[in-house]
Amino acid sequence: MCKIIIFMVATIIFVYVSRKSLSNIRSHGFYRFFAWESILVLVLMNVEFWFEKPFHPMQLLSWIFLFISIVLVVLGAVTLYKKGKPDKKRDDNSLYGIEKTTELVSTGIYRYLRHPIYAAGIYGAWGVFFKRPSLIAAGLTVLTCVLFTLTAKMEEVENIKYFGAAYQDYIKCTRMFIPFLF
Repeated sequence: MCKIIIFMVATIIFVYVSRKSLSNIRSHGFYRFFAWESILVLVLMNVEFWFEKPFHPMQLLSWIFLFISIVLVVLGAVTLYKKGKPDKKRDDNSLYGIEKTTELVSTGIYRYLRHPIYAAGIYGAWGVFFKRPSLIAAGLTVLTCVLFTLTAKMEEVENIKYFGAAYQDYIKCTRMFIPFLF
């Protein structure tokens, strides 16, 4: 019962945050909402195994992925805030806070990854998966990866519209989620 309440409350929060994007399938926020939902279900499925057998190889692998996730989200958010010069005047009502960047950020973590915050979601999903691997968890984790990839692709379309050729050049010299690989 507690998990159902947590799911419902978190979903209400996700819907509220994503409300401007949910009616537009071409918005990055549309896919991001479903990625968040997928991670939420993964967490609720595996929460009771979070600290079980703390030195088991799967748990250690899980913590590595979760640590990478935290580092990526912090570095990504801080860099966007400091270097992206977010401005409320940016005319896109589906964007929030640090998403309303007015300067293309290609330094710091963004020198290696175009989407460190979405990468954090992917690494986090794998971290949660390794808490207690199962076929259902594997399916949700793969779904999360697909949804964050769609999120990133939609955001790239939005960024090309805003930043133009500079963003297209940026795409050519960076990777989406894994430095030097993908």
